[in-house]
Amino acid sequence: MRRPIAAVHLTSDFQKSFRRLPKNIRRLAEKKDRWFRSDAFDPRLETHKLKGELAGYWAYSVNYQHRILFAFLGSDEVIYYDVGTHEIYR
Repeated sequence: MRRPIAAVHLTSDFQKSFRRLPKNIRRLAEKKDRWFRSDAFDPRLETHKLKGELAGYWAYSVNYQHRILFAFLGSDEVIYYDVGTHEIYR
């Protein structure tokens, strides 16, 4: 079952981290964002719920090393908190 996302909000931390990414990773993240907006659980994104201190948050893969950290605000609305390597989980 597809789960399209109608609204994506960006934190200032996300925007700062995104600008610091290498250009090729930024382009890939933009591509993955389009997939995410079309279907938050597209298998190519490997969307997963986080545990422990980050319970309530989710992440999806940009590539093997980079993730986007987000939370659902509603069924079709999310907020992106950060983007980067696994360091974003700290």
